[in-house]
Amino acid sequence: MDVAYWIVAGLLALFYLYGGALKVLRDPERLRPMMAWVDSTPLPALRAIGAVEVLGSLGLLLPPLTGIAPWLAPAAATGFVLLQIGAIRVHLRMGDRQIALNVCLLVLAAVAAWLAAARL
Repeated sequence: MDVAYWIVAGLLALFYLYGGALKVLRDPERLRPMMAWVDSTPLPALRAIGAVEVLGSLGLLLPPLTGIAPWLAPAAATGFVLLQIGAIRVHLRMGDRQIALNVCLLVLAAVAAWLAAARL
């Protein structure tokens, strides 16, 4: 169970740390080729989403590693489930039907939440 959690959480953390850092640091013009939705999102909201992704990735890894507040790991994974539900809604609202990555991330985050809760 522990190995499965670390594989799933590690992959999610890498993905969200990278994506979140891009949203926090890059200009919307440089994000547009890979994220068409940035045009319809205010810059402060884009930066906030990036910060949430970076903090969530840390929340997946640091609490289980340190043993401090281990309940934060399932909370972070659940937050990523909610984030992907919102992302899917945004994509569908914009007429973008390419949501396979979002569905995959949602399932992985749900599995990470379940595995993290089982570790408590």
